[in-house]
Amino acid sequence: MADSRTLSQPPAGGTPTVLVIGGGASGNAVTILLRRAGIAVDLIEAKPDWNATTGSGITLQGNALRVLRELGVWEQVKASGYAFGSLGVTTPDGTVLFVAEDIQTGGEDLPATLGMQRPQLQQILIDTVRASGAGVRLGITAEALEQDADGVSVRFSDGSEGRYDLVIGADGVNSATRAAIAITDKPEPTGMAIWRIAAPRPESVTRTDLAYGGPAYIAGYCPTSENTIYAYVVEGCRDRASIDPATYADEMRRLAQSYGGVWPEITEHIADPKKVNYTWFDRLLVEDSWHRGRVVLIGDAAHCCPPTMAQGAAMSLEDALVLAELLSGAVADGRDWDDELLQAYHDRRIPRVRTVVEASMQIGQWQLDGVRDADMAGLVGRTMNLLKERP
Repeated sequence: MADSRTLSQPPAGGTPTVLVIGGGASGNAVTILLRRAGIAVDLIEAKPDWNATTGSGITLQGNALRVLRELGVWEQVKASGYAFGSLGVTTPDGTVLFVAEDIQTGGEDLPATLGMQRPQLQQILIDTVRASGAGVRLGITAEALEQDADGVSVRFSDGSEGRYDLVIGADGVNSATRAAIAITDKPEPTGMAIWRIAAPRPESVTRTDLAYGGPAYIAGYCPTSENTIYAYVVEGCRDRASIDPATYADEMRRLAQSYGGVWPEITEHIADPKKVNYTWFDRLLVEDSWHRGRVVLIGDAAHCCPPTMAQGAAMSLEDALVLAELLSGAVADGRDWDDELLQAYHDRRIPRVRTVVEASMQIGQWQLDGVRDADMAGLVGRTMNLLKERP
């Protein structure tokens, strides 16, 4: 595809047009924010169901909640999720070693942490995108992007075509948009993998607890509502092709049954292999510019890391907030959507994202290497205090 580094100003007196590729957290968020600024947005999503039923649970730190409040969905999120402010560390048998107060990275008026069912969050964002007036097309992809000095011509998988002032690639860690604009960075496995399942909430579970050691690196859970949790077990990567999906429940239960505390109660519900998710941890950080001409990346398309600090969704949501702020501010001031503006987006985001990716990777590497005297608490504290600053 053509790689034009010069963007022209949106049509004088007209409404700039944006295509968002991908309807996950970052794509939905940037769509909502741009529509609020009066910018015309089309959103396409490859999955016909818009990923509305996919996933078990998600942990949202305060800086993620801060963006959700900017989106106008905080009250719905609060009502759907489970807020808490501490983290417990236990031995494999369930003995609590210590409980640490979480840092309120979103400010004193927001919880430090909130867990919720991932499909619930997705549905809230879907409903808000729909209400924004954005054009939404499901079950299609962008097959070709052709740039020139005036815009991007897009050919879709259903044979239709469109013309846009800007294309935002929010299509995840295996982004086809990233490849289409010749950014060659690819996700790399970290050596860890995770088993996840949604389960009923034991009455005593009111925060995240993490057990280190035992047959897995980590066994943990997070309350996601008054009635639900999601539970997870982290182990070393195995060849996914060698694991029959029909045995997923057996595999997770085998690991989980070695843990004490509330784990026996959780393990009773690890029965249906279709409800168990197995995923490798990946690392990706595009250090160079996140745009080529009129196409720009956000979220997992530009960066991802292990969930050892529960910051993946937060970083993606912050990307959406910063990019939308720059684009809408330029329109309000009559300034160009040019290379300088999109480079400013990258320059503003990269130090913060790099800090999170490197810290998340370090925590995982300490576990892989069996380092027992690692200053994990210090690393987490320094990183979380940095995230209290607005992105």
